[in-house]
Amino acid sequence: MASSYLVSRLTGAYVLDRHSASQSDPLYDMATDEWAADWAAEIAPDLELPRLLWPTECAGTVSSEAAELTGLPAGIPVVTGTIDAWAEAMSVGVRHAGDTMLMYGTTMFIIEAVDRIVPDRTIWGTAGVEPGSRTLAAGMATSGALTAWVRDLSGVAFERLIAEAGAVPAGSDGLVALPYFAGERTPIFDADARGLILGLTLSHSRGHLYRAMLEATAYGVRHILTAFAEAGSPPSRLVAVGGGTKGGLWTQIVSDVTGLAQDVPAVTVGAAYGDALMAAIGADLVTPDTDWTRSGAVVEPSPTARSTYDDLYDVYRSLYPATRAQAHILAEMQRRQA
Repeated sequence: MASSYLVSRLTGAYVLDRHSASQSDPLYDMATDEWAADWAAEIAPDLELPRLLWPTECAGTVSSEAAELTGLPAGIPVVTGTIDAWAEAMSVGVRHAGDTMLMYGTTMFIIEAVDRIVPDRTIWGTAGVEPGSRTLAAGMATSGALTAWVRDLSGVAFERLIAEAGAVPAGSDGLVALPYFAGERTPIFDADARGLILGLTLSHSRGHLYRAMLEATAYGVRHILTAFAEAGSPPSRLVAVGGGTKGGLWTQIVSDVTGLAQDVPAVTVGAAYGDALMAAIGADLVTPDTDWTRSGAVVEPSPTARSTYDDLYDVYRSLYPATRAQAHILAEMQRRQA
């Protein structure tokens, strides 16, 4: 992993954080938080497996060679670190069972802290950031990419599109979209899934289309959170991060569709903020339970939109199974023509 490379160059230590290792299926044993001793050598013959540490643990100190190359003083402790999304979850206090981060970006990524993992084919289960911790995770292939598609197609700036979409009622006057414009990851794991816009009439406008894309991502989030709940871990607190939290419309739609409030932190520097906290913990500058999160705003779901969105969510869930075969035919045709 990138963090392991940096640690190696800075300290000479060959390590991997346990979270990243838990994504290295099937080399990692979640029951022991160690490499799978019974088959790792068979799966990865002649590969030296790195020493495993938790992301907050110190891997070593800056060597004299690294100090000369970087200008950093020799002897500075270097923590193991981890993957960016989990560092960002750490940065906004997703550390207790039920805490869930929604990362609004080009794609939507979701991480929930849980007490234990029940294996489920629709979502990912991993080790967490702190010793002994566990997380569920999920990701959509597109989210903000859909809004960029409408912007590029229309040639209109985001600010105007958001204003037009904000004037459209909940449910986009009966317009429902599947967000699978680049296939989909969780919970359907189908690279050949394709996007769909259903219900178009001559009365629909550009604002309807933009809002329908935001609502499509919100339906996708609800689908994922339902999968978390079915795996035995219903989210109890949502924290929203990422560029998509600006402006308020997208986060409001997600809360309206899911029926769940979202906390938008006052400081959302991102993964670097979580990295700094992990470094402080690993260097014994702060206690392991230190939390730097400060709440900035809370997005509450609108009770008047719930009935409409419940009906349209049912439509949304029915569309993929009803069009899967046709989407796969079109995906194969697109590959041949590429």
